[in-house]
Amino acid sequence: MKIALIGYGKMGRMIEQIALSRGHEIVCTIDVDNQEDFDSEAFSSADVAIEFTSPTAAYGNYLKAFAKGVKVVSGSTGWMKDHGDDVRRMCTKEGQTLFWASNFSVGVAIFSAVNRYLAKIMDGFPQYDVEMEETHHVHKLDHPSGTAITLAEDIVANINRKTAWAEDTTDPSLLRIDHIRRGEVPGIHTVRYDSEADLITITHDAHSRKGFALGAVLAAEYTLDHQGLLSISDMFHF
Repeated sequence: MKIALIGYGKMGRMIEQIALSRGHEIVCTIDVDNQEDFDSEAFSSADVAIEFTSPTAAYGNYLKAFAKGVKVVSGSTGWMKDHGDDVRRMCTKEGQTLFWASNFSVGVAIFSAVNRYLAKIMDGFPQYDVEMEETHHVHKLDHPSGTAITLAEDIVANINRKTAWAEDTTDPSLLRIDHIRRGEVPGIHTVRYDSEADLITITHDAHSRKGFALGAVLAAEYTLDHQGLLSISDMFHF
């Protein structure tokens, strides 16, 4: 498979290593200093572009890739609020393809399935209040993390006593999410159910970015033969 990389930081370089080890070809690498390469023949030849950039750049990168008929796999977060409707329209009605996930880690996919199942159980035990905490490296711009938002939305969908999520809240009807930024932490997500009697906690603690990078390449392999707006739930059926 021919892959273009959009964003060539630590994650982009790790994706490159894993893609090459799986027999794929990197035909184009685009970063902030060579945006003109979106118009190159090399970029247009890509089967899939893997995009890991910033909340402010992601949507524009999708448009540039779509204009060249290139499918996109993206792990960029923070753009959905302003551009989610446009991207959904392009992928459902205009023939474009985006595989988007807030987190590509296989471990997080498993953790998310456990989170949904536990939330369904805890809906029947109102003596437990639920809250979340996410910790990431100091370079992460958005908060809460996209992964935390996805986890929170799954909890709210399954626990009737929570109507939405929010940061810095004391409203018992809202699921509180706290965020911490320190060091070079790849990502820690914790869900806590606390009662007077005891505490139930589930945590996913990433040791490195390798799990995210491998998942992104697996998503690109899946996207090669699929179309539309794709997600982790399409690739993994837990």
